[in-house]
Amino acid sequence: MNAVEELKRQVPVTQLCDALETPRATFYRHLRAVPPSAAAASSVPAETISRPHPRALSEVECREVLELLHGERFVDKSPAHVYATLLDEGRFLCSERTMYRLLEANGETRERRAITRHGNYKKPELLATAPNQVWSWDITKLHGPEKWNYFYLYVVLDIFSRYAVGWMVADRELGTYARSLIEECLEKQSIAPGGQLTIHSDRGGPMKSKPVGFLMADLGITKSFSRPQVSNDNPFSEANFKTIKYAPSFPERFGSKEDAVSFCQGIFGWYNGEHKHSGIGYYTPEDVHYGRATELERARNQTLSEAYARNPERFVNKLPVASSVPTAVWINPPDEKGEPNTINDICS
Repeated sequence: MNAVEELKRQVPVTQLCDALETPRATFYRHLRAVPPSAAAASSVPAETISRPHPRALSEVECREVLELLHGERFVDKSPAHVYATLLDEGRFLCSERTMYRLLEANGETRERRAITRHGNYKKPELLATAPNQVWSWDITKLHGPEKWNYFYLYVVLDIFSRYAVGWMVADRELGTYARSLIEECLEKQSIAPGGQLTIHSDRGGPMKSKPVGFLMADLGITKSFSRPQVSNDNPFSEANFKTIKYAPSFPERFGSKEDAVSFCQGIFGWYNGEHKHSGIGYYTPEDVHYGRATELERARNQTLSEAYARNPERFVNKLPVASSVPTAVWINPPDEKGEPNTINDICS
């Protein structure tokens, strides 16, 4: 390289690189490279490396910060949230960046809400072998006439038949509204107090409200809740909302609450009475819920038998059989090997 540097003083760099068949960027990079001896001479002494920075937290202070971040109060909160909360309380332990450094050193720089996602919450395992054994309910937003304006659609669904036993459009989420809807559904379905009905939901405010809780306690209804932030624990309600919102007639916005109610009257009439649901053998939820599916299955099989008798060669010499209604419907079957059913598995 010394010879090259000598030539550089006599020949333009462009001509020199052309002669050496070397890109100019490579040439300059080599010129900037620090010789090993110079790098060693400029390196920081070993005793300086091991010496802690005078402004660094002590081991005791580090442990205090980590214990705070690992505690029940802040285990699922971001360092920015923790930092701001402590300041509001008149406390300063360290900067937000230092919290991140301590978490990184412990391999914890990830979505902190996932740390307690499953926590001590038990996975719900619910079985329905007939209608009105397990209901699922939830609330979804419907876009109103203006931005940030919403209506709220409450829906109670029977998981065995997929029948929407009740629905309501409201201007907000409220426990008293939910109680009124559930009371109406129980009356329509003639559910006697102390029966074997379980009502499942997520952990939203109305679901865990006192009005709903008192109602279920008074009537002997079993409550069941999804685990926090696990949408697949309430798959039937989620699937129902997807079916409704993917309907071609579903509008981008509703002009008024009355407009939303009018639409829901039509869509739930179609969903319960006309929609051939793949999850229940392509019968309608209404047919399954009110016990008409067995007779329909018999009629379908009769039609298929007659078609087979006329042209057996069209069926590869195998008598076709109509789909049957499932005899058992689970939310998280206990012997499942993978993740719970997803919305797409049961949405059709």
